[in-house]
Order: sequence, then structure tokens, then C-alpha cells
Amino acid sequence: LLDVRRGDGPPAARHWTFPALVATERLVKEQPDVAAAAVRAIVKTQRALRANPQLAVKAAERVFPAEETSLIAFETARDAPFYEATITEDMVAHAGRFAREIGVLDGEVKYDEVVATQFAPLWQK
Repeated sequence: LLDVRRGDGPPAARHWTFPALVATERLVKEQPDVAAAAVRAIVKTQRALRANPQLAVKAAERVFPAEETSLIAFETARDAPFYEATITEDMVAHAGRFAREIGVLDGEVKYDEVVATQFAPLWQK
């Protein structure tokens, strides 16, 4: 198992994966308040988990067996540096390059066409 976030695999692979909230352009345009609320909720949750990984255990206890939930706090704490809502232009460029290299994308991807930058102030706080 490779964890490219931590440098496993080729150096470029570090930029091939990151968490993202995916929404339609229609939702962003027609219901920006809903999209903004989702961004705020994700940012708030990521900050809470970085500050207190035990919160993940409380959520996991409702859906996972006890032996799995015993690992959740450790894994959450270990992954805390990756709980970041920001998607940078560099991240999009690397992901786009990867998609072109494996043949699932033609042409360049423009950052502001795939990232709802109007919500950046919410994730940059």
C-alpha cells in the first residue's frame, strides 16, 4: 500500500491525490449559500479533528465495529496534516497533467474552471 501523500511512490505522485468537495456548476451558481455552508462545515470539521482526533472515534462508533474504532484516533491524528480544504493552482495543474498522461483528459485544465474560487475566503481563514 502506497501513501503518496507521505512521499511513497514517484515524487510527482504526491500531487495526484487530495480531498475535494465536488459540486455541480449549477449548484454553485444557483445555490451558493448551500455550497458555502458545505465548505464551512468541511473546514470546521477538519479543524476540529486536527485539534481533537478523539472526535473521529465518537462518529465511528456509530457505524464501525469496536476493533476498527480503536484505530480511528491514531489514524486521524497521523493524517491531521492532510486535513486541509485548500486546493491550490499547483494541485490542479498536477492532477490535470496526470489525467492527460493516463489518457482521460485532453487539454489543459484552468484552475478557476474547476475550483469555486469565490469560496476561497472560507477555506483560507
